[in-house]
Amino acid sequence: MPIFIILIILSFSLYVFYKVSEVRAKEPFLKRWTGTKAKMALGSFLASFGLNELTAVEGRVQLWVALIFLIYGIVLLIMNYKMYKHF
Repeated sequence: MPIFIILIILSFSLYVFYKVSEVRAKEPFLKRWTGTKAKMALGSFLASFGLNELTAVEGRVQLWVALIFLIYGIVLLIMNYKMYKHF
């Protein structure tokens, strides 16, 4: 589906943007803050990739890999959202 492909590209580009911002930041607080945003974008990337894989499941292995990507992406999103709210 094209919506998942757009989400994959957008979240990966946000991940790269925030990762570069994290490396360029000088203050430790700002580094951790942008680092959590980068990890949230990575979680969004993994979750949207897992959802994209679930739309075209052909076998059990592909199903399990897609579920692992989806679950890990959601966990990354939730955990880093809490850290983002903390900072």
